[in-house]
Amino acid sequence: MQAMQYEITLPADYDMDIIRRRVATRAHATDAFGGLGLKAYGIRERGVNGSPVNQYAPFYLWATTAGMTGFLLGAGFAGLSNDFGRPPVQHWTGLVFEPGPAIDAVPRAASRSTSRVPPDCSLDAAVGEAFAGVQAYRETTGVHCTALAVDPLSWELVHFTLWAEVAPDTSGVRYEVLHLSRPHLQDLPRA
Repeated sequence: MQAMQYEITLPADYDMDIIRRRVATRAHATDAFGGLGLKAYGIRERGVNGSPVNQYAPFYLWATTAGMTGFLLGAGFAGLSNDFGRPPVQHWTGLVFEPGPAIDAVPRAASRSTSRVPPDCSLDAAVGEAFAGVQAYRETTGVHCTALAVDPLSWELVHFTLWAEVAPDTSGVRYEVLHLSRPHLQDLPRA
């Protein structure tokens, strides 16, 4: 499993309905995309849920590396790049995916928290603690699904969670989810 996200920060006065319309008319293109576990079409809107910015920030969990490569080098990402410029793409190696109690609901929100593992900290201990957090979310009311991944270049852990309704205040960066594509959700590795 590979996790991936790009964040396109938009002007403070940007009409976020433009992004909503874009997702409403184009998101179906990933509903059957090969190798894609899930894509959460997330946005942040300035002044909503504590967001200081307007941002389009989809998050992906890839069941196959070939699917991710096909997307990044294909027409979908080229179209996004033509419209907004080519954004840098954050990428993490997936560690675990867990469905939550609300897996059959349509998620309306997402959260992402990141933490760096300091050089003097045991990697096993840090990953074990993060893994325990994912396991706890597996049974948390309102959780659609949750995942943990690591960037071994910076030793950053990312914990991403989809929520049936609103993400709690304590859950890191919060997003509104406009659409969820999940063609190969069943192929994501579980604990």
